[in-house]
Amino acid sequence: MKKLGLIINPIAGMGGRVGLKGTDGLAVLEKAKAMGAKPIAQDRAKKALERLKDLKDKFELITCEAKMGEEAARQLGFSPFVLDIGASVLTTAADTREAAKKMKALKVDLLLFAGGDGTARDIYQAVGNSLVVVGIPAGVKIHSAVYAYNPQAAGELAALYLMGKTSHTFEAEVMDIDEEMFRRQTLSARLCGYLTIPGRPTYLQRAKAASSASEKYSQQAIAFEIFESLADDFSYIIGPGTTTKAIMDRLGLENSLLGVDFISRRKLIGKDLNEAELLDKIKGKKVKLIITPIGGQGYLLGRGNQQLSPEVIKKIGRENIIIVATRNKINSLHGQPLLVDSGDEKLDRELSGYYKIITGYREYIIYKVSYKKEEVDNA
Repeated sequence: MKKLGLIINPIAGMGGRVGLKGTDGLAVLEKAKAMGAKPIAQDRAKKALERLKDLKDKFELITCEAKMGEEAARQLGFSPFVLDIGASVLTTAADTREAAKKMKALKVDLLLFAGGDGTARDIYQAVGNSLVVVGIPAGVKIHSAVYAYNPQAAGELAALYLMGKTSHTFEAEVMDIDEEMFRRQTLSARLCGYLTIPGRPTYLQRAKAASSASEKYSQQAIAFEIFESLADDFSYIIGPGTTTKAIMDRLGLENSLLGVDFISRRKLIGKDLNEAELLDKIKGKKVKLIITPIGGQGYLLGRGNQQLSPEVIKKIGRENIIIVATRNKINSLHGQPLLVDSGDEKLDRELSGYYKIITGYREYIIYKVSYKKEEVDNA
């Protein structure tokens, strides 16, 4: 019988909706809680485990006590073998590493873990590329290529691998960024190493790709197009990214680059806002959202902009979402759709469809947005 390991980082993603851009460190975690942050990793992990329920008699599930896996597994009807790693109520990176080492010692056939880039880094430090792993995306910043494109895909990929329907593997990048610099609006990413993952790209997200210097003029052209089209009877939420930063620069407004800003009548009303602040700002107003996908990955929602929660998106309305992207960024997707992973499956389905994408001054294309990758991956 195959062995499936499960590790959940229970604090992963808690900093997202409150605008903290991560939860590395106890001080940041306490701040997130004080701001009303709620755990999301367990729910994300359960969405993956749902795809494995029908196979639960065909593999042994090995996990950690309480919120690091046991609770989620038992709630879905699994009877796991539970490791005692001595974790406290406030789990740490050391707990993740210890759990991964024990999974390695038990020779699990596949390690399924829920978290973000920091969790992937901890798994790598513990096991290197000695285990085959699949990441369930649950963090704020997910630049690494070891994660499935959403939790459901993680479960489906795990099932395929455990049932021997895919045996090919390859090594994928584990990336991490300096969260403190990130909060200061500076993106400093580094390669930590490589983890071994099943070779089914259709189920996996890509690593984040940085904007090149040559994109500057395309971004300025997009900014000029948006500048001319702004209406005084609407307020605008400006999402993170260098393309949207060019819009703020064209307006002569201070901006947060890696956060979410709010403007009205071409004036900055709020900078680097969290979910609660956004909901307060848009109350009773006509609002449009200007957003750009993450380079290389193609995510519009669910990666690095969790302040744009399902509640915020529902208030804005699908018809008021404006997507901007350079042609290079679209071409880098090789025909794959732009992706949404808001955490609300029903909303993600409703957001799917074709949108007009602004790619330059008086330049547009029609492009698909989806909650899942296409069946054929052209990477």
